[in-house]
Amino acid sequence: MTTDSPRALIADDQPDVTEALRLLLKREGYQTEAVHSPRAVLDSLSARDFDLLLMDLNYARDTTSGAEGLDLLGRIRTLDSSLPVVVMTAWGSIPLAVEAMRRGARDFVEKPWDNSQLLSTLRQQIGRRSSGRAAAREERRDAVATQKALLPRTIPQIPGCDIAVEWTPMKGVGGDYLDLIPVSGGRVGIAVGDVAGKGAPAALLMSNLQAAVRTLAPDVAAPASLMARVNGLAAANLAANKFITLFYGVLEGQRLTYANAGHPAPMLVHADGESQRLDAGGALLGVFPDWPYQQAEVELRSGDRLVLFTDGMVEAEDRDGVEFGEERLLALVAANRTLDAARLRQQVMGALGVFTGGAFQDDATLVVVAMV
Repeated sequence: MTTDSPRALIADDQPDVTEALRLLLKREGYQTEAVHSPRAVLDSLSARDFDLLLMDLNYARDTTSGAEGLDLLGRIRTLDSSLPVVVMTAWGSIPLAVEAMRRGARDFVEKPWDNSQLLSTLRQQIGRRSSGRAAAREERRDAVATQKALLPRTIPQIPGCDIAVEWTPMKGVGGDYLDLIPVSGGRVGIAVGDVAGKGAPAALLMSNLQAAVRTLAPDVAAPASLMARVNGLAAANLAANKFITLFYGVLEGQRLTYANAGHPAPMLVHADGESQRLDAGGALLGVFPDWPYQQAEVELRSGDRLVLFTDGMVEAEDRDGVEFGEERLLALVAANRTLDAARLRQQVMGALGVFTGGAFQDDATLVVVAMV
């Protein structure tokens, strides 16, 4: 679909009206589709993209009030809040026009229509949509570049330790948080988190989370204390329906001290194939402002593989709606535990891509720590 050949959906219960409009728009270079009921409008909008909807306000239920069309407007906005909708009715009135605009219509045309005026109205609305899309694409490019700049630019070098990471936002930007933070004494802070939601709003929360963790990490040595501080900030600033999960650990030599705030527990697979989950900590962030977080220590020995991940990895589904699952991930890591960090990451992401057919449903982040 291009701006040179815009696609318009025409909706009216009278076939002669839709045919007249279809012929008029075809002469102007439009691709058109005509439907004759509110249900058919919703089906078409769910199945295909359109540049504009030209719709009647009156259908089979009654012929004068416009109520059926007004109800339809609300449902259309749920499907596509930015779609330009121009409404038509033979019983036009100022109150009905105002109500249609209030419910999301962009313009209003009375029947019988004037061809020149109608075409001018449609061109104007499509032009506005094209301009809005261009601005949105530019904003999205800026957001993607900004968020990528927040990722670790280099992997910290730790003697006896090899680290590989994968960060795949579903919509270019996302709410998964990944950071590797060098702190004093040759230690490294490892943070993996997930904020509620997707897209740009989640990305904004993620950047705030990252700023808080990076600010606190150099001065707050204990992961449990850092988690409590971040939780207090989140509880004071997040909306009521928002929350954050976060795993934060400090790696010093072969010792990892960590706290887990409601995040999927990382998997530690030992050289002999035995495994354990790192789940000590407490509740997710932003919900209980005074929650007392705990921390724990584990020793990472030669041959161990530590895998940190977000729920987008294990909740990814195949075509039948079956989740990849934590058991599948654990078995995959155990079976490939002799691989170095980069190759183990590739093995996991490759298996996930095959399982989902390459169609992830959520942001996906993976950190592999291989002890040499």
